[in-house]
Amino acid sequence: MIETADFVDPRDRIPVFSLYGEVRRPTAAMMERFDVLLVDLQDVGTRVYTFVTTLRYVLEAAAAHRKTVWILDRPNPIGRPIEGLRLRDGWESFVGAGPLPMRHGLTLGELARLFNGEKRIGADLTVVPLRDWRRDDWFDDTGLAWENPSPNMRSLTAATIYPGVGAIEGTNLSVGRGTDTPFERIGAPWIDGRALAAALNARAVPGVHFYPISFTPAKGAKLGGQLCHGVAIVVTDRDRVRPVRVGVEIASALARLNGSSFALDDAARLLGSRATIGKIRAGEDPAAIAASWAADEAAWRATRAPYLLY
Repeated sequence: MIETADFVDPRDRIPVFSLYGEVRRPTAAMMERFDVLLVDLQDVGTRVYTFVTTLRYVLEAAAAHRKTVWILDRPNPIGRPIEGLRLRDGWESFVGAGPLPMRHGLTLGELARLFNGEKRIGADLTVVPLRDWRRDDWFDDTGLAWENPSPNMRSLTAATIYPGVGAIEGTNLSVGRGTDTPFERIGAPWIDGRALAAALNARAVPGVHFYPISFTPAKGAKLGGQLCHGVAIVVTDRDRVRPVRVGVEIASALARLNGSSFALDDAARLLGSRATIGKIRAGEDPAAIAASWAADEAAWRATRAPYLLY
């Protein structure tokens, strides 16, 4: 996302208020300007996408000011699968709106229904449902053209792997921002790309393959202007890939190969649990770490069930 300021549309003099700048929650002055708020956003199915948090903030403001919210629903581009630990209490932030797993498997409209119910927000909410969308559809099954929901989310492939790469973005890695393929690569000046690719491919992680690359992110991006070495992530079978596990596999390999250089602890906020960091540090098998999420995933499946629309 790119932070923006409030402005007045020069064509019709309508004020435009930013919720991604100095202000992240709707203010009373904003809420006074309308009776019904239409939400038309393309989510990417991942907890650490700020649209999810903004949605919750909008519902809370609407309830407080007795306004109506209509959600114009859109597909979850990466479908229904659930993956990862639910965000732990005390870890909520602008990139963590509540106790969701990293891959939540809901549309934005369903998320709104869940927030409104589970958080007892009580907003006057209507969801305009999708037509002809099946719950297991990927975005390209819809026949719709991909339009970037944010500047760095440039393809369905990027969205597919984002739940894992986004989970480790808080570390001292480049995840490809400032290149042509954000989230489809990771790197840093201190990584040996060949060694990392070999270590990851030896793991035979389902649905993905890695190859060594070098790249220089554009200035202004993390590690901008610095030559980074790392791996490109190729999705070979999107129905088998578990992207959050892929993120843990990458973190585990880097902890083994570059432990003193890799700022693994900085991933805790996005992963939502220090326990996972501890397991990686201890050298636990990433497949076993992913298997340990099963209880959380089952609990989320039960929590979301009453709010499903499709």
